[in-house]
Amino acid sequence: QVQLVESGGGLVQAGGSLRLSCVVSGRTFNRDVMAWFRQAPGEEREFVAAISQNYAAYYKSSVQGRFSISRNNAENSVYLRMNSLKPEDTAVYYCAAGSTVTRSSNYDYWGQGIQVTVSS
Repeated sequence: QVQLVESGGGLVQAGGSLRLSCVVSGRTFNRDVMAWFRQAPGEEREFVAAISQNYAAYYKSSVQGRFSISRNNAENSVYLRMNSLKPEDTAVYYCAAGSTVTRSSNYDYWGQGIQVTVSS
């Protein structure tokens, strides 16, 4: 059974930082592309960042330079470091696993999501 479990969300003031974690079980993690998506209230789910099997990173333009995605294959984990947070970053953040880097939602497995709220 494949499971993706996110942690590290919460409430932070604008300008602050958070680090999201996602632990994956039931898959050969080092073969997966890992990604983070987010969905704000009333909005569609959108791509935030992805990291390939060989550690190439991809970002949504509005988070480039503020967010950093990383992975630790020994711990079956992917991380999203978020700095200089803005109120518009408020959303439920989802971890996803797949076989190909894409900015679409075409990933095979998803976590349950975790809330990130940035106050102004």
